[in-house]
Amino acid sequence: MVQQVTNGIKISVISNFEGTSYRNYRLYYAFSYQVTIENQSNDTVQLLDRYWKIFDSLNNTEILEGSGVIGKKPILKPSQIHTYKSSCFLTSPIGAMKGYYNMVNFSTSKAFKVYIPTFQLMVSSIYN
Repeated sequence: MVQQVTNGIKISVISNFEGTSYRNYRLYYAFSYQVTIENQSNDTVQLLDRYWKIFDSLNNTEILEGSGVIGKKPILKPSQIHTYKSSCFLTSPIGAMKGYYNMVNFSTSKAFKVYIPTFQLMVSSIYN
């Protein structure tokens, strides 16, 4: 697990190798990741959108941007937690992801970024 706190918002990420899959006659490595967003600040905040950099050791870096996370724009009061699970496919057994969320503080109406720490995507057998 990796963790990082930005402006009182704690991000924790756990990743897992889920197996392989063939699409269009090409082998892909499937990974899941679970993100926990914990509001440790004294203000209510909302996640508006996300930005991901996905590194694949055999491919170019992929950039993904979009509104919310898995179709939601969670509002977090102080001490509240939002957890979601998602996935990605790589062409190699080794990769990594990092990024940030754009959020807004309801008390000040100011937008701010919350950084997602770099986490590894690695096939389990490579660890040995």
